[in-house]
Amino acid sequence: MPSSLIAVTYEAREPERAARFWAALLALRPADDTQLGLRFVPGRDGALGHNRIHLHLTSSDLDDQQRTVARALELGARPLDVGQRPEEGHVVLADPAGYEFDVIEPGNAYLAGTGFLGELACDGTRAVGLFWAEALGWPLVWDSDEETAIQSPRGGTKVAWGGPPVAPNEQPNRQRFVLTAVGADQRTEVERLIALGATRLGDGADGTVDLADPDGNQFSLAAATPCT
Repeated sequence: MPSSLIAVTYEAREPERAARFWAALLALRPADDTQLGLRFVPGRDGALGHNRIHLHLTSSDLDDQQRTVARALELGARPLDVGQRPEEGHVVLADPAGYEFDVIEPGNAYLAGTGFLGELACDGTRAVGLFWAEALGWPLVWDSDEETAIQSPRGGTKVAWGGPPVAPNEQPNRQRFVLTAVGADQRTEVERLIALGATRLGDGADGTVDLADPDGNQFSLAAATPCT
């Protein structure tokens, strides 16, 4: 049975501050179990050009988009110039830990129905998108011109990879997926992920196993939590 993606871990010099920011911002919308979790741990802050994942937040209308931007700035975000053109409808910001995120304009059909945390937009090849579709058991919802996206069968946040060119990887990644084994013991799941194209890196903290996907992005696999 495929692994379950339980969170995306972010390094931050002040992880508590970053966690408080996102908890307050995401509280603008009621969450459900299809919205991916964010976890913050001590480490490096984000740095433009080294952030391999950025988040896309959705908007129901222009007023809603403006409210989200205003609330983010009030909580400690800052405007970010990544070369976006004035006619583009999305607003680019950086969170207190330096990680980029976009507040998407209303009417974006691609993100319709995903919820407030609409997408994790990742650097990556088509091959890595196919790997994660198999690893998580999530269907491809986009596969065109080397760009791929997957989504849980239950809906919710999409995870997408933008295709080449892909910036050189930096190990260990500032942002990492955290999985848990489901329906199999951890060793069996590690073997399955390696057969799909992952590389084992070693044993992580708290009984996790560190691996890398086909693009070299580090991720962790935790053992399944026993039912009580």
